[in-house]
Amino acid sequence: MKNKIYYNIINLVRYFYSEFVFEQLLSTLGNQPKCPLQEEEFLENNITEERHEPSINPWFVTIPLVTAAFLFALNETIANVALPYIAGTISISRNESTWIVTSYLVASSIIIPAIGYLCKVFGRKKYFIFSIILFIVASLLCGLSRSMPMIVISRFLQGIGGGAILPLVQAIMMEIFPQKEWGKAMSLYGFAFVIAPIVGPVIGGWLTENWSWPWIFLINAPVGLVCAVSLVKLIKDPPYAKKQANAKMDFFALGMLVVWILLLQVVLDKGNDAGWFDASWVCWLMGISTTAGILFFYTQFKNKKDPLLDLRLLKNLNFLFGTLIQMVLLFVLIASAMLLPSMLQGLMGYTAFLGGVSMIPRGIGSLAGLIILVTVTGKVPEKISCFIGLVLIGIGGLLFGLLNMQISLANIFLPNFLYGTGMVMSMTPVINLSCATLKKEDLTMGSSMQNLMKNLGASFGTSIATTCISRFSQMHQNMMVGYLNDLNPVFAERVHNATMHMAQYTDINTAHYMALNQMHFALLEQSTLWAFIDTFRIFALASFVIIPLLLLMKEVVNKQN
Repeated sequence: MKNKIYYNIINLVRYFYSEFVFEQLLSTLGNQPKCPLQEEEFLENNITEERHEPSINPWFVTIPLVTAAFLFALNETIANVALPYIAGTISISRNESTWIVTSYLVASSIIIPAIGYLCKVFGRKKYFIFSIILFIVASLLCGLSRSMPMIVISRFLQGIGGGAILPLVQAIMMEIFPQKEWGKAMSLYGFAFVIAPIVGPVIGGWLTENWSWPWIFLINAPVGLVCAVSLVKLIKDPPYAKKQANAKMDFFALGMLVVWILLLQVVLDKGNDAGWFDASWVCWLMGISTTAGILFFYTQFKNKKDPLLDLRLLKNLNFLFGTLIQMVLLFVLIASAMLLPSMLQGLMGYTAFLGGVSMIPRGIGSLAGLIILVTVTGKVPEKISCFIGLVLIGIGGLLFGLLNMQISLANIFLPNFLYGTGMVMSMTPVINLSCATLKKEDLTMGSSMQNLMKNLGASFGTSIATTCISRFSQMHQNMMVGYLNDLNPVFAERVHNATMHMAQYTDINTAHYMALNQMHFALLEQSTLWAFIDTFRIFALASFVIIPLLLLMKEVVNKQN
């Protein structure tokens, strides 16, 4: 019975390219109490197929596979601490530098719906190796970039190549290992995602300080090349993953999806600088983006046979609410990971390396959350685990709202730790809850939709957070500037004291002018700090707002054999 189950699972693995699949498949085997499908039901509707076994020890294959996955996850955060240095080198603003992050995330989102088709057209192995090579070449181009268009295009190509790595690595690993070794193999795979976001900013900061920022991208080349060369010899396609002559793809829908996402991202990134809809080009781009989005969704409603996204799944409230919660979580996770090092470097004089070190407590919290989650699985309802996780994220965001200009790394340990713990405790349960009520034939489509929406939440959220910083900073400046006049005794006294101090080195008029400039600089610093604080409070509010969606989701009880 178990062998048959295992064979059926492998038959589906070639389609299941999302992070929630492992949870779902293990649930079917009875290792986790989350999947509503019965063994008999699962067997009844699937054709058995023998497991694909590698010709060598699968642990040797795992090394380059996990390394490739690690590289992709690493590049989601490695550039965060280097953004001020990159911006200075290529002469762009802090707001524009966020394109370096969002272009990577957007590209990895766009490629997800096309992975299945491309594997059928080229064969999975060829497409996998090509994706790694594209990732390497794009990384080299990133390191050689000295202009805004070049580095954004290079990061976009890097995301196109890297976006296919994660799902294909997971699928291959689940094929080459026997069922009894899945736990060990996938633990190693999962550890890569726990540790990569932690070491990303640290490695990025160290390379930026001791070498230069291009090395945060150039380092991908030798490591990625070793992975590609190794995998050429170590992996092969099973029969169902080979090139297929009858592969079909809705290219019009994919084109509309690309236009919609790209133009909307441009509007979100540049709209604030242009005064939003006061600029005609923003209106045009928004109009084209909206039209493309409408056409895309129209094609998906009309295409009942092979849609890129089956929108009928949104009628399932568990899936709908779970997807929305994941979008918000990725928005908070990625945006906060970019803003915190930026704040510490820009306002408080932290080095790039220390900015990266500031993210380590979040990684420690992630490991703690993973341990807690494993311990309580099957004992505590998933909605409770997710609820606690969301509350921890909210508390962490509120604690970030207590920051000031004199904080140390120790002061941000607790809120960062709570962020990491909360993210792990909320993300995994909500994935299970959102997919447990789907029919088995809908899991593939659900996977694509959730991964796409999560990446969009991360990319759009980063742009929105950057806009919030700019807007809130201006707002606080306007509020505070009214107090900076001679009628304010505190302001007058500080200007006088500063003037008298500087008058020791220059004439009184110049000293007074320098004192006023000093006050103005302090105003800008304080208003920017308050803008960061307000944005972190928005993160906290977002985590609390989605709690009602969680409460509306149904808890699915697994009936184990």
